[in-house]
Formats: sequence, structure tokens, C-alpha cells
Amino acid sequence: MLLDAVLDVGSEGELASTLQHVVDSAADLTGARYGALALAGPAHGRGPERGRSRIAELFSYGLSDDERRRITRLPSGHTGLLGHPGSSLSLGVPVRVHNDVLGHLCLARKEHGPFTEEDLALLRVLASQAGIAIGNARLYGTARQRARWIEGAAAVTTALLSGESATDALTTLAKSARVLAGAAAGVVLQPTDEGGMEIVAASAVDDPGDFVGTSIAPGSPVLTQLLGGEPVYIDDSATDPRMTTHVRTRFGPSMMLPLQSGGRLIGTLALPRRRGGRPYTPVDRLLANQFASQAALALLLADAQHNRERLAVYEDRDRIARDLHDLVVQRLFATEMMLESARRRTGRPELAELLGHAVDELDSTIQEVRTTIFALQQPPADAPTSLRGKVLRETAGAAAVLGFQPSVHFGGAVDTLVGEPLHAGLLAALRGALAAAHRRPGVTSIEVEVDAAARLPNGRAGVRLVVRDDGERDEADKGHGEGRPGGEADGSGGGGTTVTWEAER
Repeated sequence: MLLDAVLDVGSEGELASTLQHVVDSAADLTGARYGALALAGPAHGRGPERGRSRIAELFSYGLSDDERRRITRLPSGHTGLLGHPGSSLSLGVPVRVHNDVLGHLCLARKEHGPFTEEDLALLRVLASQAGIAIGNARLYGTARQRARWIEGAAAVTTALLSGESATDALTTLAKSARVLAGAAAGVVLQPTDEGGMEIVAASAVDDPGDFVGTSIAPGSPVLTQLLGGEPVYIDDSATDPRMTTHVRTRFGPSMMLPLQSGGRLIGTLALPRRRGGRPYTPVDRLLANQFASQAALALLLADAQHNRERLAVYEDRDRIARDLHDLVVQRLFATEMMLESARRRTGRPELAELLGHAVDELDSTIQEVRTTIFALQQPPADAPTSLRGKVLRETAGAAAVLGFQPSVHFGGAVDTLVGEPLHAGLLAALRGALAAAHRRPGVTSIEVEVDAAARLPNGRAGVRLVVRDDGERDEADKGHGEGRPGGEADGSGGGGTTVTWEAER
């Protein structure tokens, strides 16, 4: 009968049915009226209080629902299955996996006489079978869990290297880690200039709208550990004094894993579970750390790939700029010189005027091409630091609103002669002039001129900004002059409106 019971236990597929079969077999073999196999929760069962851990799972034989509800803690050895003093009416043995006691297999009220040593031996055999079944199930579960994390890491790497933006890539990382860990939220934090860390991407079961932007202040114990490249494991985020963010009250167990590769800390991956949620096991922590290391490497590779793509674009733009300068501008300049020479030699005034107009148009075209060359030579995603670049950025931004691109001309060594203190005033005047032109009806073209070698009315060297448009003049414009020195001038010309700003260098 024992051999049949052991073979039957080994043939069961699901762990729950296997453990229930253990209890049934133990009661049948010993003639007990009641039987139970109680397993402790994963957060309990260490130290002297092992025997009084709360029950996570209970498999029973012969017990009513009311009696099952009365069994809330594992037997201590001093009491029987149902809480009565231990005696020959009760029998119990521990269920072990290696040296770890996971629960107890207990019997009560044998039908014919007290329990014997033979009954105890039978119970120990079945308890060992239950331990083997639990151990195998754990190994299988760990293998499946490891496979899921490996597949998840591969999917994240593929997504990060597919050309996503930085924000989308971090959000993908946060979502994948949250699903794999069974967490309530997944967030990615990155170091701030002040020495703290800030949440830059988040994924949650509920709306994570207030997550992004939440920061950890510099100097906090958690931050010190993370910046040192060490993971942080927290039993209860809501009560742990190391946690300082306002969202911590929503969560319980949590892992905070550094995203680092080659000694470089990119950020932190945090995976909190809900309050009262299942704690993270050592296997959970190990797999999550391996995932974080793989994700950090993928982020570095994605960043390097993005930099290579930007470099390729920049090199292509630089090549186009060189071709424009070496071929187009030189040919235009040569043509302008030929037309100027022909204008001087002709004896017909009307032809000379026509040639002069053509020379002026060519000169304007050359200025436009040179402006385009400079724009091409700016790094695509970098904010310009030179005055020339800042002016071009302002006009490019205005083009999206105006529906056309204002023409821009520069005179003199703008970036050399005009110092940083004058940039703000000139750009403010340019923005105001472009905004005013947008409000006027009939504007189809705008000319912007920045002259760094201007001579001011007082005879001193200065910088002058002139913005002309061809729109209709309104009453507020009439009566104003062409400009006032000192950086506040605006006015109207004959065929539209002209705004002038100037200041001493």
C-alpha cells in the first residue's frame, strides 16, 4: 500500500493535486479520520518562531470548512492538528526541501487505537515525497521564470536597438521589467545635476501620471547605495525610513537595481509591488539583477548606435555644405563678377540698370546660400551657442507659424564682434518683430539683417538688427521713424513695416 501510494504521488503532474494525494494516502494508510498538509508563507518560517508561522496553503482530509478555518498557523509541536494538546491522538512530521522546513504533515484521531511507530514511519516517507514534489516544482518554476526573464531581456534589447527615442526606450524597459517581476509599477530613474535621482520613465498597472519628475534628494541612504552600484531591497516601501518619495505610500516590497555597465551608472530600475504583496524571493532578486545588467548594456549600445547615426547625418550635412561652398557659391560669385564687369562696360543705361539688378539678386542669393551652409554645419540636435546660430534658430521656429522661411543676411564677423551680453537683447527684439509681423495682414516675406560692422548715429561701432516685411501697415505703425538707437526702435517703411534694433559693441 505504501509503495502504491508513493508511485501514485510520483505520477501526479500538478503540485496541488500531488500534495492533496499525499494527505489522502497518509490518512488511508494509517486509518486517521483527519489529515492536513500545511505550508508556511514565504515571508515566515525562520528562527524559533518557525513552527508558528502563518499558513499559506492547506491541503486537508476529513475536515469541515469550519475546522479548516480554525487552522491558521502551523502546529508548534505542543498542540495537535486542531489546536488540542498533542498526544497519541495526533501525529505530525515536518515537510522538508533539503534542510528547509516548509510545513508540516499532520494526522489526528486514528479510528482503531493510538498512532504507532509504524504510522510515524509511513508519515515520514510520505512527507519526504511531498518535499521532493515541492522541490521539483520549485526547480521547474525557477527554470520557467528564468526563461521568461531571458526572453524579456532579449525583447528589450531588440526594442532598444530598433531606433526608438530615448524616452520610448526607457518606458519599454520599465514596462517589460514590471510585467516580468509581477510588480505594480516599473520606473527608471536617472542621476540629476544636483546629485540626486529623478524618475524619467514609468509604467504601472494604474495611471502613473504623477511618477515622472519625482526625485530622490541628494544624500539619502538609498541614493548613496545606488550611486555606489549596489541594489536596494525593501520589505515595505510605505514604512521604510530610507524611502522619501511621495509615491512610496502605495507600495510594499520593492527592488531598486542599478543600471550599470562597464563601471558606468546609467540609472536605476525600481520594481515596487503593492502593499501587502508577495515579497521578492532570492531567485526573483537574482533574475532581476541579471535583467538590469543586460538592459544597461542594451541602453549603452542603443546610445552608441544613436550617436553613430547622428554622426553619419552630420557628416553628410557637412559634405553638402562643403559642396555648396566650393562649387555653388564660387560659381555664383564668378557669375556676379562677370555681370558687374558687363554692367560697367555697357553704354546703355537701361541695360546697365538691368545688369545691376541681376548683380544685387546674385549677391542676395550668395548670402542665402552661405546662411544655409552655416545651418547645415550646426549639429542637428544641439542648441546653437553662436549668435548666428541663435538667429537662424529663431527664424526657423517662426517659419512654422508664418508658413514661409524669413530670409536672413549677416554682415561682418557676427560671432566674433558681437559679445554674449548683447545676444539676449537682439534676440528679444527679433522675436518681437517676427511676432508683430505675424499679426499683420498681407505678410508674404520677411527679411532679417544682422550687421556686426554697423556705424551708429553717434559715430561709434555697433550691431544693428533690421527686420522688414511686406505686410499692410496699421494705424499704430504710422508716424514712427526708421529706428531709435539703444535697442528699442521700431517703425514703418514705405512698402511694409521695418523694425530696427541697434546697440554699441
